[in-house]
Amino acid sequence: MSFPKLDPELAEALRDLPDGPALGAETLPAIRAALRETNPGCAEAVGERDLVWEDRLVPGTDIAVTVLRPRVLAPGAPGFYNIHGGGMVMDDRFADLPRMVGLVEEFGFVAVTVEYRLAPEHPHPAPIEDCYAGLVWMADNAAELGFDPAKLVVGGGSAGGGLSAGVALLARDRGGPAPAGQLLLCPMLDDRNDSPSTVEYGDNGVWTRAGNAFGWHSLLDGRTSEYAAPARATDLAGLPPAFIEVGAVEIFRDEDIDYARRLWQAGVPAELHVWAGAYHGFDRFAPAAEVTRAALAARSSWLRRILGTTGSA
Repeated sequence: MSFPKLDPELAEALRDLPDGPALGAETLPAIRAALRETNPGCAEAVGERDLVWEDRLVPGTDIAVTVLRPRVLAPGAPGFYNIHGGGMVMDDRFADLPRMVGLVEEFGFVAVTVEYRLAPEHPHPAPIEDCYAGLVWMADNAAELGFDPAKLVVGGGSAGGGLSAGVALLARDRGGPAPAGQLLLCPMLDDRNDSPSTVEYGDNGVWTRAGNAFGWHSLLDGRTSEYAAPARATDLAGLPPAFIEVGAVEIFRDEDIDYARRLWQAGVPAELHVWAGAYHGFDRFAPAAEVTRAALAARSSWLRRILGTTGSA
């Protein structure tokens, strides 16, 4: 795997990473199966931490969610609604458990992670509608779940970051829940797949231009939607404050920078971090790297400011 301008610690983390099959219609079932085998369950992710979890079903739907929270909730606990990544076509709600466990432990979040339907079997609008339904359920049941709905943050990485941005747009336009913030980690925002960084790093990386094209085609099949691809939204005013993080050495760099710029121009508070030498999903592959520690600290700082907390549960 070739990466120009890569952070040395991040490069070391990828040195022994095996080359997997290119993402496509023929390889998708095997890739999905492999991810199901490697994703941790709640017991594994939580370990000895004093956290509890339960699976729920959104009433009137087939949408499963998992709720993760401290065993003892603090008064006015915040909420975190997680949307997993996977290029719109793979992975499941357990993929982000390691990240969620850290956030729950640090902030005392009541966290919910949603199992949305995947393309190509379920193209747009199924994934975004599932994610929105889960958010509405979480907000409507804040009292039962034990969190303050005024401190509800929506977020995710990659496709989950793009869907989080889309859910924020839907909530604004439908008069739905009003998240306190949107945590967008290397979000997948633009189906046009033609930015300079997409071309520059299209064949080098954890997530390639070809894989990106397959994900978008599976979801949209030539259609367009600002909720599925928020980079196409013409009006970004009135959205929740945003945290946007992206690597400098990945295809999503330029579309994410442009989205932050357009949020600022629309009057939306936004914080942008472009991590030098970082590739897509670097925090998962190199959790102990210095740049990962810096990224985690930046996320926590933003969350403390958004939530008005000291950052401890």
